[in-house]
Amino acid sequence: MAEVQLFAPEYYNMVNDIERHAEQPDKLALLWEDEAGNTKQYTYGQLSKLSNRLANGLVELGIHKGDKIMIILPRLEHAYISYMAALKIGAIILPGSEMLMPKDILYRATHSQVKAIICFRDATDNVDAVRQDFHSLKTFIVVGGQKEGWMPFNSVVDGKDEWFEIENTRGDDIAFLNYTSGTTGNPKGVIHTHSWAFAHQAVAAKMWLDVHDGDIVWATAGPGWAKWNWSPFISTLGSGATGLSYFGKFDAKKYLSLLEKYKVNVLCCTPTEYRIMAKEDGLENYNLEHLHSTVSAGEPLNREVIDTFKKYFNLTVRDGYGQTENSLIIGTLKGMEVKPGSMGRPAPGNRIAIIDEDGNPVKQGEVGDIAVHRSVPALFKGYLNDPERTASAFRGDWYLTGDQAREDEDGYYFFEGRSDDIIISSGYTIGPFEVEDALVKHPAVKECAVVASPDPIRGSIVKAFVILRDASASSDELVKELQAHVKNITAPYKYPREIEFVADLPKTTSGKIRRVELRQLEKDRKVN
Repeated sequence: MAEVQLFAPEYYNMVNDIERHAEQPDKLALLWEDEAGNTKQYTYGQLSKLSNRLANGLVELGIHKGDKIMIILPRLEHAYISYMAALKIGAIILPGSEMLMPKDILYRATHSQVKAIICFRDATDNVDAVRQDFHSLKTFIVVGGQKEGWMPFNSVVDGKDEWFEIENTRGDDIAFLNYTSGTTGNPKGVIHTHSWAFAHQAVAAKMWLDVHDGDIVWATAGPGWAKWNWSPFISTLGSGATGLSYFGKFDAKKYLSLLEKYKVNVLCCTPTEYRIMAKEDGLENYNLEHLHSTVSAGEPLNREVIDTFKKYFNLTVRDGYGQTENSLIIGTLKGMEVKPGSMGRPAPGNRIAIIDEDGNPVKQGEVGDIAVHRSVPALFKGYLNDPERTASAFRGDWYLTGDQAREDEDGYYFFEGRSDDIIISSGYTIGPFEVEDALVKHPAVKECAVVASPDPIRGSIVKAFVILRDASASSDELVKELQAHVKNITAPYKYPREIEFVADLPKTTSGKIRRVELRQLEKDRKVN
């Protein structure tokens, strides 16, 4: 395989990779549809002009290079326009899901000193709930309706110049701060520079997703997650492809019909979405002949999905592995042999290894920690304002992903599980600490422990073992009450789908809960 150039030039702004396609102003950039069947489409020329107008509007509001903008938007064209505008200014983007609760928004805004926020109307109440505690955040822009104390998006854009001089950022200037869950404490602000996108496109977009200029690409990740930066945004638009964006809830029949309707060429879904589609009746009735690339990331992909898509559509669903802290670092690239159960091989140009506790490579077939060398261009540049957790993420010159794997004789990696307590469910990364913290705030709960529990659809689910203050209070009604309680305090996707009331929890002699025993208990119950 030819050598891959992963290092960005000294001066590099990733938005220029998108902007160059606006030289063909009528080139189609975005296809959009909602649950009601309403449709829109945007050309590269339109996205360029709209983002220029927004950039000019933001500058007039006092937003400049290095300022931080939190963007909380769902799958709308405004997300693409807002990201492009922020990058053109040289501002730093904090992606945020519309599922963020007030305390999450407050922590991110104060920890990073956010100066402006662009937010979907339905999520503004959660911002307003903590608005009195903001210090640096002064500019509030709303999308999708009117809200007192907020500037409508259109008022920031209307009448502004359609030309804007893109900031000549350095490759090592910060572009994104994605916050991710930890095993303990507050979320960590993952620092990525513009150069991340250069390395990502060279491998993930071209060699894994296999995106070609003019392809129709449907990457289902939503804005607010690092995977949206990865695929729907930079991989698709940076390659001159047309992105499909569906603003609606997941439904297997709907997804399959949209793949057929829009003649999608490249599909990037979570394993959970693939699993549910693979179980749908009548797969033989869908024509997906235009698909030439189908990939999955976020959690291991099971054999059933691969076999089903091969049988009905003659498609090979290929696995990939990456994190918020990096990019695609391991994958089954286009043209590679697929080994079911394997995530693939280390991606070209990336120094990846499976290491032991001393930082040395393990023998072939042995289980160890998946590690990324400091020299990898797409590796994050640290956790914002958190030197201790940044240092603890490394073992010598190796960044520890927190995942474990083994390597076979052909260099393929096989996922073996987490080396820490992080839970990955339907592609979401969930820290047990925040769920436990929410549970113990309920008056009925004395103590608890939260772990990942195997699930055939979601990969894993959040499972809580709970000790009640009054053991006789246990009931199905209390389970539902505790689940609702967690949803209200954390976020809807973090709640424990299973709660088991127990009399005690396994602990070390020093009193620390041994979640590893509870994880193994769940694995023994459901897998073995």
